[in-house]
Amino acid sequence: MAMEVTQVLLNAQSVDSSVRKQAEETLKQFQEQNFPGFLLSLSGELASDNKPVDSRRLAGLILKNALDAKEQHRKFELVQRWLSLDVPVKSQIKACLLQTLSSPVSDARSTASQVVAKVAGIEVPQKQWPELIGSLLSNVHQVPAHVKQATLETLGYLCEEVSPDALEQEQVNKILTAVVQGMNANEGNNDVRLAATKSLYNALSFAQANFSNDMERDYIMRVVCEATLSPEVKIRQAAFECLVSIASTYYDKLTPYIQDIFNITAKAVREDDESVALQAIEFWSSICDEEIDILEEYGGDFTADSEVPCYYFIKQALPALVPLLLETLLKQEEDQDQDEGAWNIAMAGGTCLGLVARTVGDDIVPLVLPFIEANIAKEDWRQREGATYAFGSILEGPSPDKLTPIVNVALNFMLTALTQDPNSHVKDTTAWTLGRIFEFLHGSTVETPIITPANCQQIVAVLLQSMKDSPNVAEKACGALYFLAQGYEDVGPSSPLTPYFQEIVQSLLTATHRDDVGESRLRSAAYETLNEVVRSSTDETAPMVMQLVPIIMMELHQTLESQKMSTDEREKQNELQGLLCGCLQVIIQKLGASEPTKYAFMQHADNIMNLFLRVFACRSATVHEEAMLAIGALAYVTGPDFAKYMNEFYKYLEMGLQNFEEYQVCAVTVGVVGDICRALEDKVLPYCDGIMTQLLKDLTSNQLHRSVKPPIFSCIGDIALAIGENFEKYLMYAMPMLQSAAELSSHTSGADDEILDYTNLLRNGILEAYSGIFQGFKNSPKTQLLIPYAPHILQFLDSIYMEKDMDDVVMKTAIGVLGDLADTLGGNASSLIQQSMSCQDFLRECLSSDDHLIKESADWAKLAITRAISG
Repeated sequence: MAMEVTQVLLNAQSVDSSVRKQAEETLKQFQEQNFPGFLLSLSGELASDNKPVDSRRLAGLILKNALDAKEQHRKFELVQRWLSLDVPVKSQIKACLLQTLSSPVSDARSTASQVVAKVAGIEVPQKQWPELIGSLLSNVHQVPAHVKQATLETLGYLCEEVSPDALEQEQVNKILTAVVQGMNANEGNNDVRLAATKSLYNALSFAQANFSNDMERDYIMRVVCEATLSPEVKIRQAAFECLVSIASTYYDKLTPYIQDIFNITAKAVREDDESVALQAIEFWSSICDEEIDILEEYGGDFTADSEVPCYYFIKQALPALVPLLLETLLKQEEDQDQDEGAWNIAMAGGTCLGLVARTVGDDIVPLVLPFIEANIAKEDWRQREGATYAFGSILEGPSPDKLTPIVNVALNFMLTALTQDPNSHVKDTTAWTLGRIFEFLHGSTVETPIITPANCQQIVAVLLQSMKDSPNVAEKACGALYFLAQGYEDVGPSSPLTPYFQEIVQSLLTATHRDDVGESRLRSAAYETLNEVVRSSTDETAPMVMQLVPIIMMELHQTLESQKMSTDEREKQNELQGLLCGCLQVIIQKLGASEPTKYAFMQHADNIMNLFLRVFACRSATVHEEAMLAIGALAYVTGPDFAKYMNEFYKYLEMGLQNFEEYQVCAVTVGVVGDICRALEDKVLPYCDGIMTQLLKDLTSNQLHRSVKPPIFSCIGDIALAIGENFEKYLMYAMPMLQSAAELSSHTSGADDEILDYTNLLRNGILEAYSGIFQGFKNSPKTQLLIPYAPHILQFLDSIYMEKDMDDVVMKTAIGVLGDLADTLGGNASSLIQQSMSCQDFLRECLSSDDHLIKESADWAKLAITRAISG
């Protein structure tokens, strides 16, 4: 069955595109015509030591891709395809793979390790390939170091692919023993030790039982800590990566080791290579994450015997940890502001300092203040920047009372630095810090305002001047202005920013046109800030917002005029269209919110809709999404008048609903269908057949991301509400779908948090659909059509009440549905409601809820039920 594939594999990597294309075509045909032979040929190629390394590597890669894919539905197909192969074929492939682990060629071994793990990921959960782990473990005791190294690497990948409950504890123990022995300091070969340390990182999630046993845990921790002292930098880095993982996975087991870990990490941060030092800092960031989660969840008031104790590791380490982190802030790199993805020890130290501030609050301030005071005015830019970064990092966590007096003293100094410091790094960090001050210490909830009539003008002037500075400084100045505006979002009829509104908008628009705007995120930052300035504006500036409409429309029109463009230019143009559509969306929402401006805005509606349709016509996913959202806002504002656009717009709506691949686009489109239903009400009827067909298709598709399904159910409710009794013809299709989804989502016992969150979203979507259907049929002679569905709906409400795991949103919607059912069906529902197992209990619980929205829904439900039963 196998055939000679060496030359084809080499040709597939040729620089000559025609040779390459032909080879790719040959491989594709071979795969389609004889899949078992295809896999056998590839595994034979990979296993053969007399073949070229390039063809072996590609053979392994194609094998791996034949077993796994990112998209869930594709992955499922590949798994089924592998499982359906004949056993002798699979056995021969697996034998080739295991044989390759002993190859002297490292590329071949490494590729085989990954493929073995992929096969194991499919077979081990099905209780197939029982001998795999035994044969791998027997390899570990072999003499050639390279075989040991490849085997340990395979065990690591295997732990990544297989979930912990698929292995027996005895197998886990053996794997951990082999891995930890390979990490031991007396393992003479560094490649073996590195492979073992990397494998432990993946195997840690399997070690629950071992970490609960003091002796085993001590042994594992000792070996990991020893590996952090290895002479080989890659081993030290991998060992610290293990410690980072242990910090989050086994936080509650760290007490006996924390002092030693502090000493090891401190030494690494001060003396080791950057790659190692970064992981050492990351350990403390992980501990902060754990403690922040615990303190948030339990509000910090738990007793000594509470279930998840917080060990306050950060609080205890403060006096030593904070000085260590402050030292790192002075190790900046010359060009870190220019590089989007830059990450270095100073940035890691500042990030960790910020997490420490969130963990311990006020306690951090006295430890950092002396550093700021000592360095903020020094000659060396590194000291000024480090001091500013330290200040910016501790603004979230401590109380406003503790920070406000310090900020009041520092503000003037910082405004001066932002315009006058000779160093661009210092300006960049100063603008970022001002943004953090405005984000956390300014707004309607803050008692003592930092921004006063006395300093507001100076702040605005400085930020607008900084928008002319280098792109990275200008971008941070936009960010600061964003939070300045956001703090005034609900200030009433007059905003302190009103006098500067025109100037601010002009400066932001100018920033979007700078020649060097492509060098950073400046353009998107300027538009995001413009949107926030519009959102937080008051009626006083409405005429100026109105003047923006033709300006932004003109800009959007210009992006549609460019003809021939390179791929790169097209990408930039798409991004700009997205930003402009986003800006128009905010302006439409703002002007549509009050009658006088709405009326004046309507003169632009036709032209704007026309522009959006043209944006769709030069089709691209990102633009699609922003234009779609803007159209939703337009529909909301134009109301029934939106009907005149539907003929032209409908095909794009359908395209959006069919976009499984970019599921965010599909989700946004579903939301817009809801907006259109609310705007058009029964005028949407002519388009409902097409929309409902597509929504039901989406629900049955296993290709569409599950997150889009709850909004689709809500959307069905919006349609039913809009078209009332005309929804009759869809009942026979929609109701069975709702019922089967309801059954799925009513039982969740043993589900993890993520599944539970999704289940609650799904329940809420289903309930919103029922609610829309009941309300749509109210007072119609056709209400009796709903009676056969009522028992199932009440049963659904019973079962989710019994599960006791719905969130507040679901609770409010559920009790609302009970009211809608009683309200619409009246006397027809009374006996059913009286028979319901938990209806009265559920109602009582909601009536006594602290959440006023739930209580309000329950009051209405009680009234409707009383009317139904007495009617």
